[in-house]
Amino acid sequence: MSRIANNPVTLPAGVELTVVDQRVAVKGSKGTLEMALHSQVGVNVDSNVVTFAALNSSKVSRAMSGTVRSLVSNMVHGVTEGFERKLVLNGVGYRAKASGSTINLTLGFSHPVEYELPAGVTVETPSQTEIVLKGIDKQQVGQVAAEIRAFRPPEPYKGKGVRYADEQVRRKEAKKK
Repeated sequence: MSRIANNPVTLPAGVELTVVDQRVAVKGSKGTLEMALHSQVGVNVDSNVVTFAALNSSKVSRAMSGTVRSLVSNMVHGVTEGFERKLVLNGVGYRAKASGSTINLTLGFSHPVEYELPAGVTVETPSQTEIVLKGIDKQQVGQVAAEIRAFRPPEPYKGKGVRYADEQVRRKEAKKK
């Protein structure tokens, strides 16, 4: 059985969670998130505690109860505190500039890369080599960070490229004569 589903999710003050027709909606100070529930997972809301249970003893039902619990927990965290992902640009001449919902990247190509951010994700560039992505949806923030990193992933010889701030790039030794 999923041990993650056994842990209840506590709702902080100011967060509302509603379950209607296999859809869960979480509303907080930063916004509202909505998700479809899996058909084999039951959700029980008691004042400020949310519990999850598998509706039958099948393997899929037990696994999905833990998955749904994690997704709802991330939704609650997102509408209260939000999520952020930091990227770092390594390389001579690599720069990033945010303007509105667009980020302009200079990554050593013959042309600048313009990336349009989806709704719900904001960007800051504290310096020319740092990018900070913020939003309430963990999956969306992570997907945008992965797409920006994919323009120029870090290479193993010099470490040049776009990497996550907490990422360790394994370096290779250069070819010997």
